[in-house]
This record gives sequence, structure tokens and C-alpha cells, in this order.
Amino acid sequence: MAARRVEVLAQRTVYRGFFTLEEVRLRYERLNGAMSEEMTRLLFERGDAAAVLLYDPQTSDVVLVRQFRYPAWVRGGPGWLWEIVAGMCDAGRSPEEVARAEAMEEAGYAIGALRHIMTVYPSPGACSERIFIYLAPIQGRVAEGGGLVEDGEDIEVCTFPLAEALAMVARGEIMDAKTILALQYAAQSWEDLKAR
Repeated sequence: MAARRVEVLAQRTVYRGFFTLEEVRLRYERLNGAMSEEMTRLLFERGDAAAVLLYDPQTSDVVLVRQFRYPAWVRGGPGWLWEIVAGMCDAGRSPEEVARAEAMEEAGYAIGALRHIMTVYPSPGACSERIFIYLAPIQGRVAEGGGLVEDGEDIEVCTFPLAEALAMVARGEIMDAKTILALQYAAQSWEDLKAR
């Protein structure tokens, strides 16, 4: 599909802190080729993130982490979510660098070759964030993990058989989208992952 026109008429920063909130006035090219009416949208700018599903090809186990997530709690959810290791691509770090660093900080694992499986927009109606999702075999637990205290992290690390993690998805015990995507990909590709 050919790129369609977008006209940004005005943009202002509404909030700048842990994330940035921008108010934008714009028009875009409609399906019929005409330009839309002017509209105002809010853009939640969080930056990009990297996430990695750690797995053991010998045992069919996967490593998940659990920590408190206020936005999940406030909507009546569990608050403490099982997730794959993840972090923000800040300070000029590449997604691969972030994936490796977070594997160590959050879970305490040294990892092998990263395999990029997909890049997703978790909430494209409001947020510009992209998440680069990887799989990586573990090479051994070399640190305690648990996150960085100075960042307010208090992370539980647990290993599950892949089949149990998938059953947790089916039971609604794993609700994080990036984690579900990575687990489903791993299940479909398990023979290939073991061979590597």
C-alpha cells in the first residue's frame, strides 16, 4: 500500500516526566484520497522497549518474572503479572543490549544468541511504543536477579515448563500481551529452538 499523507498542524507537550504526553492537531489522507477534517489526538510517548523469553532447550522450561504493575491493578486486575523479561530502550541502548541487560538484572541469567521474533505496537491508538520481542536460550544463572532496588523493582523469578506456561495463559493467569505472544511463538517453533 502506498504511503498516505499526514499533516501535523500543531503539536505541544502536555506533560514530560517518566513518559511524555503530546497533544497533536492533524489531518490524514482518507481511503478515498481526500484529507480528513482536522482532529486533536493525544500521543503517549514512552519510547521503545525490548523483551526476551528466556528458555532452556534441554528441559523445555521458560523463565518468567513477576512484579507489581499499578496500571494492571487499578483496572481490577491482579497487579502482580507474570511476564517475560523486558526493559526500556533508554540512554541510546539498542534493543539487543537492553534484552541482554534485563535478562541479567531481572532474572540473573546469562543468555545465548538472541532471536528476534517480532516487533509490535502494544496500543497503537494512544501510544507510539514499539516492543522488540526476542527468544534466547539461557546459559546459566549467574546472578540473583530481582531487578534494581534503585528503580523500585521487586521481581520474583520462576521457571515453568513451556506446557505449564501455556496452560497459565489458557487459565487467564498470564495476561501480559508480549508474554502471550512470545510463549505462543515458542510453542509453534519449539523443535526448531531445540535444534539451535
